[in-house]
Amino acid sequence: MKFMSRVAGLRANAAMLLALVSTTALATNTRQAETSSDNGSPEQSAIEMQPSVDVDDVEDSTVVYPAVFFEPYNPVSANDMLDRIPGVSIGGGRGGGRGLGTGGDLLINGQRIAGKDNSPRDQLSRIAASEVLRIEIIRGTSGDLAVRGAGQVVNVVLTDVDSRASTSAELVARLNHDDVFETGAEVSHSRQIGNFQALLSLQARPNYENRQSRETQFNARGQPIGSLFESNVRDQDELELTSNMSYRTGSHRMQFNALYGDSGYPRRIRRNFLEFQGDGAVARAEEERVENDHFNWEVGGDYEYTFSNDHRLQLLFIANDQTRDDVRERFDVATGNGTDAVNARRDKTLFIESNQRTRERIVQGNYSFPIAANQDLRVGLESADTQLDSSLFIGSSGGTGPVSERYGGLSPLLGISNPGTEVQEIRYEGFVFHNWTLNDRMTLESSVVYETSEISQSGTVNNSRRFDFVRPSVDYRFNLTDSFQIRATIERGVSQLSFANFAATANNSDREQDADAGNPGLEPEQEVRYELGFEYRLPNDNGVLNTRFFYRDIEDYIGRINATTDPAQPISAVGNVGDAERWGVFNDFSTRLTYFDLPDAIVSGELNIFDSSITDPFLGTRQRINRRGEASLEFRHDVTRYALNYGIEYNYPFAGGEYDIDITTVTRNDNQPSLDMFVSKVIFDDITVRLESDNTLDQSRCRERRRFAGTTIDGSINEIEDSCSTRYRRLTLRVQTTF
Repeated sequence: MKFMSRVAGLRANAAMLLALVSTTALATNTRQAETSSDNGSPEQSAIEMQPSVDVDDVEDSTVVYPAVFFEPYNPVSANDMLDRIPGVSIGGGRGGGRGLGTGGDLLINGQRIAGKDNSPRDQLSRIAASEVLRIEIIRGTSGDLAVRGAGQVVNVVLTDVDSRASTSAELVARLNHDDVFETGAEVSHSRQIGNFQALLSLQARPNYENRQSRETQFNARGQPIGSLFESNVRDQDELELTSNMSYRTGSHRMQFNALYGDSGYPRRIRRNFLEFQGDGAVARAEEERVENDHFNWEVGGDYEYTFSNDHRLQLLFIANDQTRDDVRERFDVATGNGTDAVNARRDKTLFIESNQRTRERIVQGNYSFPIAANQDLRVGLESADTQLDSSLFIGSSGGTGPVSERYGGLSPLLGISNPGTEVQEIRYEGFVFHNWTLNDRMTLESSVVYETSEISQSGTVNNSRRFDFVRPSVDYRFNLTDSFQIRATIERGVSQLSFANFAATANNSDREQDADAGNPGLEPEQEVRYELGFEYRLPNDNGVLNTRFFYRDIEDYIGRINATTDPAQPISAVGNVGDAERWGVFNDFSTRLTYFDLPDAIVSGELNIFDSSITDPFLGTRQRINRRGEASLEFRHDVTRYALNYGIEYNYPFAGGEYDIDITTVTRNDNQPSLDMFVSKVIFDDITVRLESDNTLDQSRCRERRRFAGTTIDGSINEIEDSCSTRYRRLTLRVQTTF
């Protein structure tokens, strides 16, 4: 729920946060971490561990942090525990992968999460810290692992007791720059009865945003010809209900997950234009009203049976359904002296209705077994059925068809190719993974995946195509010492197509381009990835240094192509551009400040540098296809004496050289540096209060867009738009407890 509240002193509150961070930085409390090590596999039962054992006593490429290690930090969730481990990163994104596969970087009790829309970080935030026995950082490959191919795998091992129950609650209050106050909450309940475990969570996440933009337009000679101020308000609350259940008895293990989410919202856009004419200026205004109806559900599960000879059989399934329906209406608003902004006349000029429903059904079975003393094999088969139903209706005051209520009371905009379609892909995938422990320092994991699929499309366009791909990979790891690991990987990958690109789609990024054409001939992008990585763990659990070089050789790169059929109406589409290359290096470090007598302070940073090359289909020149890189720095300090911690996160993107080239525009986007800060305090032993300053520097996103007379192929610039937008800073207060 949101309500308007005039709250004075937003900048004063931010200043108070800065002052509090500065003050608490003077307080320190040194502590020698008590740590432990466990030589068992991630799936064996819990064993007694002695806190006197050092964390960095690494064996079998696994680093173990017992629960006692985190006690001085008063963690509330498993997420809080991971934040105290240097060099740990868990993917926080959702879905998007090709089928279920075997990838991932998070295990809970040795089991992967049977889901695609379940965010790993969200899952960990719902596990109470009191239920965690230990956290394992697995740096090697093993036939016992339920996932493959990750640089490191985090295994969260829960305590093994006969029964337990806990409830976690979090309240969120956020103050935005325009004095809009919003609230949210999350409640999670965890229960274990014998061999049955269940976790139920209900979350209402506030996601309001008021992004404001300023733009100046220039002619080809660089003379200003107009200006624009835009206010874009998203009034959103994200609702999500999740449940995770598991049951284990003897050799049987079962897991079931379910999720339902509703993230629909209205959006209000107001644009005020000034057009310079001679010595004066002409004002005009337009408004847009957008209604988004977005919801999704997912169910997934797995069953595993372990035979007496250490063979394992696993069955997994996922079914999900996502609906994204959007209606956008644009109005010209009467302006002039004395015009009442509320009651001003509004003439509708544009109506766009876009409807998409995506469904996915996946089933996978795999069988793992040892074939020699140091070798394991996993074979499996996956079947997937993915479907998309989409439609697009565009009405315009300048349309050529008869006026229709189906098009918002406007004339249909004719000439849009394939405005509605039904797409279905039936895919089968067989895979073989071989894991070989060459000796006590070297492992080699190799795999071959063969997939065959058929994509059929019906509607305005009727089409059917078959694809066959072979995807081999090799992952070699060498522990030069217990602390220094070298990793080399070669693999072939195939992208997951977005079926929405098969049909015409609404263009929401350019106010002068209503739609993009569909491309029923779109093919998956293929690439060969080469990676060489080095990881060094500092002694005494003082940190981790990582460097990873990569090179990607891409076939059928998916970008923008010319789809114009009427020269008077140039239009583009997503399409296969040709061959491309990407290369670069990822560098990151994370270290405790024990050198400055601050063992409870962690500094982390990244320096990533990228480059790429492709021949652009519009300009015919070599262009970069990804950003140049970024640098970041994070600082976190736990003042355990006062049950307090604080920190900052600073990000610096490298600007320049990256362009989005389309049929009528060339756009360059640049982000400015950003800074987030927080301070957190535990009160009454079990309540955590956290204050966050988000976007403290008022980070802007800037864009230069060059519009061409005719097309970019012709090369004649007509107008240049120079704009920057920001959502400004906002303050968030979180109160969290477990009982």
